[in-house]
Amino acid sequence: MNTVHMPKAVVVIFGATGDLAKRKLYPSIYRLYQNGKIGEEFAVVGVARRQWTNEVFRENVESSVRKAISCSEKLHDFTSHFYYHPFDVTNPSSYHDLRSLLNDLDGKYKTEGNRIFYLAMAPEFFGTIANSLKDYGLKDTGGWTRLVIEKPFGHDLASAKKLNEEIRAAFDEEQIYRIDHYLGKEMVQNIEVIRFANAIFEHLWNNRFISNIQITSSESLGVEERASYYEKSGALRDMVQNHMLQMVSLLAMEPPIKLTTEEIRSEKIKVLRALRPIKEEEVSKYFVRGQYGKGTVKGEKVKGYREETNVDEKSNTETFVAGKIMIDNYRWAGVPFYIRTGKRMAEKSTKIVVEFKDIPMNLYFKNKDENRPNLLIIHIQPDEGITLHLNAKKVRTGSIATPIKLSYNNNGIDGMNTPEAYEKLLYDCMLGDATNFTHWDEVALSWAYVDPISNAWAKENGDFPNYKAGSMGPKAADELLAKDGFHWWPVTNDEK
Repeated sequence: MNTVHMPKAVVVIFGATGDLAKRKLYPSIYRLYQNGKIGEEFAVVGVARRQWTNEVFRENVESSVRKAISCSEKLHDFTSHFYYHPFDVTNPSSYHDLRSLLNDLDGKYKTEGNRIFYLAMAPEFFGTIANSLKDYGLKDTGGWTRLVIEKPFGHDLASAKKLNEEIRAAFDEEQIYRIDHYLGKEMVQNIEVIRFANAIFEHLWNNRFISNIQITSSESLGVEERASYYEKSGALRDMVQNHMLQMVSLLAMEPPIKLTTEEIRSEKIKVLRALRPIKEEEVSKYFVRGQYGKGTVKGEKVKGYREETNVDEKSNTETFVAGKIMIDNYRWAGVPFYIRTGKRMAEKSTKIVVEFKDIPMNLYFKNKDENRPNLLIIHIQPDEGITLHLNAKKVRTGSIATPIKLSYNNNGIDGMNTPEAYEKLLYDCMLGDATNFTHWDEVALSWAYVDPISNAWAKENGDFPNYKAGSMGPKAADELLAKDGFHWWPVTNDEK
């Protein structure tokens, strides 16, 4: 019988009282424990400014797990592995005390000095903490140490470089795990499998057979309580620089020689290097921005962005971005990759539509102008799966083609067994598998691509609000495709 290798580690979470830790990290660590991915040889140390005790911390962890997972057994055993350490990031004694605690826990849980430092907090402290961990000896162990960082990684290329230099003074690139939670999603990881394990797709995956690719990531929610962050960020920095460009690179990359972290990264980086740069004066030809006004979402009247709490009443922040991305390489020359992402849209949906070129002289449509191309749709959320749109003849329709759909979805799989993105990423980090984390070269290239866009938009005020809450974005986003002879495919599950 094969024994499953269970990672051993102490996980230190900076920002342990924050929203991310409560909503995502604690339930994800619990699922790993419940599903036997980690055994008893682990501990979690929560670090934050509040003067909590271990007991208060454990009660909070238990409450967040119960909220996220209905079937939660052995919770007391699980939370006994959690410890709290009140902390001031600028005070040396905080680091000395933390070091003593970690040494004790290494001995108690036999974790062999393996440590993950997870920075789930404001990015302005990343550099200070990373260097203090090194200076005060928290990295000096007999095991491995890894630093996990949440986005945003800088707010432009210059700030990202500065932050990277600060962190790299304390940690090597292979020890740094930059989280992009989209890369933990089951169907995003499935893009590679759909492409490289199916001859019917991989041979057609180029500019001879594909007319365009569309990536939509829409949210029906507004800015909620994130306004203070979102006002500085906007949809371009919050979504395009990371999640959207990561999906473009997975869809466009060449087949890697091997399925190793280095080879997959290498191919993704080649795509990002081949993105056609956009000059500031050309931005309006390729990108559209929007900001939602008041409207109706799912039958409920909602406010416009400028009326939200902590938002400037003359805010120039975009809540929607649509763009046309060109990749200047042999495989993709001439094929537009259209992206759109926004808040307060009609549906919550992340979906990729690959539109294949039509057959010349298609004899099977009544109307020559009828557009029924073959589509491959990859549903990422909320429904995971794939749909292939084909044309076939139905009974008693003569020789007229009718669209049919071949679908597969993961919805039938028991939710307890479908890993959440953070669960997969935490486990990968424990195993030292960095494939689904973002390398510095990817971060730098994506900032280099979006910086001219944000610079152009900062210089003039947008004509906002320019789309109603509950719609699919501004008219200009439809016009962006119309001038190339295309249109956005619907994101609902009844694609026409």
